[in-house]
Amino acid sequence: MMKKTINAVFGVVAACVLPVFLSAQTAPVKQVKLVNFDLQSSALINASGVELSSTQYHSPIYWFPVKVPSTVLTGLVANKIYPDPYLGLNNMLIPDASDQFNKEYNLEQYSHLPNDPNPWKKPYWYRTTFKVAAADKGKQFQLIFKGINYRAAVYLNGKQIADSTQMAGMFAEHNLDVSKAINAGGENALAVKIYPLDYAGYPAKEQLKALGPFYENGGPTGDIGKNVTMLCSAGWDWIPSVRDRNMGIWQPVFLRTTGAVTIGRPKLVTNLPNLPDTGIAKLSLKLTLSNNTSVANAGKLTISIKPENFAGLPVQFTQAVSVAANTGKVVDLNADQISQLVIHQPKLWWPNGYGKANLYRIRLQYADAKGISDDTTFVFGVRTVSSKAEKVNGFVRRQFYVNGKLVHLVGGAWVPDMMVNRDSARYDYEMHLCRNANVNLVRIWGGGVTEPDAFWNAADKYGQMVWSDFWITGDTQGEFKGSPDWPLEGNIFTKNVQSTIYRIRNHPSLLVWTGGNEGHARKELYDKMRNDIIELDGTRPFIPSSSGFAKLPEGWKGSWPDDMPSGVYSGGPYAWKDPKDYYKLANLAHDWVFKDETGLPSQPPYTTLPKIIPNLTWDKTLPFPLNNTWGYHDAATGAGQYDKYYDEMVKRYGAPSSIVNFSDKMQFLNYIGYQGIFEADGHKLNETGGVMLWKLNAALPSVIWQIYDWYLEPNAGYYSMQNACEPVHIQYNYDNSSVAIINRTHHATGSLTATADVFDIFSKLIKSIKLDHVGLATNGVQEIIQLKDVLAGTQGVSFVILNLKTSTGKAVSHNAYWLSATDEFKTLNDMKHAQVSVKVVKTEKGAVESKWTVQFTNTSNKLAFFVRPQLMKNGEEIMPSYWTGNYFTLAPHESITLSVTAPAAKLGNVTPTILLEGWNLDKQTIALASK
Repeated sequence: MMKKTINAVFGVVAACVLPVFLSAQTAPVKQVKLVNFDLQSSALINASGVELSSTQYHSPIYWFPVKVPSTVLTGLVANKIYPDPYLGLNNMLIPDASDQFNKEYNLEQYSHLPNDPNPWKKPYWYRTTFKVAAADKGKQFQLIFKGINYRAAVYLNGKQIADSTQMAGMFAEHNLDVSKAINAGGENALAVKIYPLDYAGYPAKEQLKALGPFYENGGPTGDIGKNVTMLCSAGWDWIPSVRDRNMGIWQPVFLRTTGAVTIGRPKLVTNLPNLPDTGIAKLSLKLTLSNNTSVANAGKLTISIKPENFAGLPVQFTQAVSVAANTGKVVDLNADQISQLVIHQPKLWWPNGYGKANLYRIRLQYADAKGISDDTTFVFGVRTVSSKAEKVNGFVRRQFYVNGKLVHLVGGAWVPDMMVNRDSARYDYEMHLCRNANVNLVRIWGGGVTEPDAFWNAADKYGQMVWSDFWITGDTQGEFKGSPDWPLEGNIFTKNVQSTIYRIRNHPSLLVWTGGNEGHARKELYDKMRNDIIELDGTRPFIPSSSGFAKLPEGWKGSWPDDMPSGVYSGGPYAWKDPKDYYKLANLAHDWVFKDETGLPSQPPYTTLPKIIPNLTWDKTLPFPLNNTWGYHDAATGAGQYDKYYDEMVKRYGAPSSIVNFSDKMQFLNYIGYQGIFEADGHKLNETGGVMLWKLNAALPSVIWQIYDWYLEPNAGYYSMQNACEPVHIQYNYDNSSVAIINRTHHATGSLTATADVFDIFSKLIKSIKLDHVGLATNGVQEIIQLKDVLAGTQGVSFVILNLKTSTGKAVSHNAYWLSATDEFKTLNDMKHAQVSVKVVKTEKGAVESKWTVQFTNTSNKLAFFVRPQLMKNGEEIMPSYWTGNYFTLAPHESITLSVTAPAAKLGNVTPTILLEGWNLDKQTIALASK
């Protein structure tokens, strides 16, 4: 059991502060999202901000209607000014923010601005009008900008509210008091001038070859790092340069109406004081009440707490508070003072795989003699986190604990959408995909963005722990290239750090802060960031970098609170590896004591391939089936890793006979590659802190480094990860040919029965081994069966089918391997056909999602290999679809029961079908009952 003398224990609570949304115009507190704006370049607009923010302004030229949030390029693409840069080679038809780059690629010809070859050098105006009810006269009004890029000046009703020195950097939230400028009872006009990045950054050469050289991440000089922005917008080895560098209003804009006193920056912390006993939780709440008038205010603060996603009784209490004129008052409440802040038998927030992500909702209301002045609510989770670092084989290993229990981190890096266009539905879909894959950790990579509130809300909901890098990378801050003097304006970096801490510190999903990706900021910024994390949050650990190879200079403080090195290591491998290689790395330990970046190219299945590569015609000067569009969608990246990946497929499985056959064979590599990563790590479960992928998701339609693609289509590796990381798992260990069971939970498995069946390529059973009464009392690993002698006697390709069941025969884990002593599997091409029948066991229709439970039975005497069901609608696969298993293999006459869930919004009124495919199956379509 963890000792408190070794581990600092932190408590934290959850989610972003969201106001109560009240639709009635007479509601005392309102927050309205301003969505409909018009957009135009300042190169074409002669009017000033004062003139543009007049309700009488009429433009002599056309403005483009846009829906905010929207970057400038997103708005122009929506208005058909530029083609969709996600598709094909369309990005090469859009000018870049770098003049030098435009000249090199002759992109100036595409500028939509007459006589201006670079359309991104001058600011753009966003303009909108809105009405405010006469009944709100005399109230307080705030304009809230959740995120702009890169600078902004704001004008309202002919008055300048903020300038570009006040609003700068991509990650700061701006709350502007506009009470004196609002026209209650009439029309209001808002004009926002968005300035481009101070330094556009010079991108690397474009990936216009299908198999190209190593990509220069962040550009050859990394000068995008002079800004506090999305560093990968200058291009990385999985994303081309974003032409406008995502300048614009990239997060929502709100108009908030309140009374005289407003509630600000609430900080809610939970503590479990008697760990390991979790029977009591103590809460503390700190917030600021701001009186925005010249009259003192006396009122009452009411706090209500109730369960959010489970049944339970609410609690409520009230505190009398008075706030002096034109000032703020800090209110600090804790469980020692207020009995209602003690929760008996709390429902804890647990990461995915360790329990339910239970959430509570807190509501804060301040009322004075005039009624409700402010009203805000957010969800939170009762949980604590802690961290410990220790030396293992000369390497520092970091481990994490939630609610006093060791958690093994499995997941990967998260990258932003290329044009930051994800909405709340998309975040929900992607976090749901992560949970379904048994991911429990999502790492916000330091060259991307600290995601909007919708991301954090979804992470809280789906039990995803979040590892949050700040916006520093070795490619821009001097570790590899760039300069430690960047970003140039440290005050902008500091303000963005502070704003980010305030915004996301209440989320239970936030596990750890890190100082950046494979590098660190210069000392004054590093120290300020570390100190702000301690002072403004202080409830979760900080580590210096997401790489143990990025060493801090002598005398710098290390992780907080233990002052140790990070204890985590990037560095790959990023190319495809044989599973045996991952076992060697895990056994050696070294940087695999906590591997926070590894992965493989991971080709998408054919389902979405034509969408990613619109021209799938093979250029016969390249390996089948490549053409140069593949290069632009990332096949060119990684110093030739894709061609090695392809060559390994041909060596093992034979040259592909068609594009579909090519895609299917690539899924073999995906499956065993990810299986190797996570099972090699799993067989050292309590000896490593975790393993994380580069990467989980995609920034644009891509053919590399992802477990599901931009269209939300999982590849086979997604499902081998899902299988390898299931709570209780049976697996074959490549290092010693043993069969082991893995218990990732903190609970006993109970008595289980394990079977291992070995077949030859003709589906002949070579050996069947059954072992009763196996199991583990808590998380750990147990080797139970040895297959070395059995496999030594086989010739060619053999199959190992593993099953783990309860004493009553209920399936716990199913797993399959195809093995060859020579790593040659071409005889798979000659496998005899099998037949699989499908039975729909249960249908559950819901308003949010629908679910089907389906039994698949191999009715033949042959192995059914690599079976892939798909949920279909009108001839297209429904994406996302959440299968509990896929790409599975069944022994003769074996059955497996799986479920598939899909969002109601994707289903509509159509009853879907299941398309069943497999390596040695004929396709069949299964109807699903409508009721």
